[in-house]
Amino acid sequence: MSEDILAYASVLRLNRHAVKALQIKDPYSLHKTVYGLFEDIRTEEQKQASEPSGILWSDKGGDFNVRQILMLSNRKPHQTPQFGEVETKVIAHSFAQHDLYGFEVTVNPTKRNKQTGKIEAIKGREEIASWADERAHKTWGFDINLNHLQVQINPVQMFQKSGQTVVHGSATLKGELKVNDRQAFIKSFTQGVGRGKAFGFGLLQVVPLINPNPYQI
Repeated sequence: MSEDILAYASVLRLNRHAVKALQIKDPYSLHKTVYGLFEDIRTEEQKQASEPSGILWSDKGGDFNVRQILMLSNRKPHQTPQFGEVETKVIAHSFAQHDLYGFEVTVNPTKRNKQTGKIEAIKGREEIASWADERAHKTWGFDINLNHLQVQINPVQMFQKSGQTVVHGSATLKGELKVNDRQAFIKSFTQGVGRGKAFGFGLLQVVPLINPNPYQI
């Protein structure tokens, strides 16, 4: 990838025929469709070590005729897929050099139970907002303007994988952020935030906000 290229942003458009042909019925089938658009560059050892795939995606839904999936990747997807249409554009490093952004991200809010060691879902708008605020400040490289944060609780994601039932809680966050750690922010943008990235979570969709009087956090 060129030194000036931060990532590739793409949209996959699937009409009704493509959705039927690809047998898209749950997040796992979408996962396989999205990953099938890219060269597999990881070894089995890297996959077992949870090395990032370099692929993020988010199902944006659509209407009766077309379904759209946003993708962010460190390499280009196939531009002539067997089904659907792909449109790709380059994101330059300069895009990540602003201080304020409007953002939207669908996350799988979880925490590890200190007693049992198990991963548990975080529920409730206030609890999810608090979780995101803490993670953003400490790990994701930005602060969230809580005065403008919208938290939408989505239906639980459930599907079968290798004979096991996989369940993910889901929430969509919309609001404004202020970068506090540039490198951490860039990592969050290019590698995603939270758990479940392979299944449509964690893609940080951002747009720069030009404001001479930044809000105080």
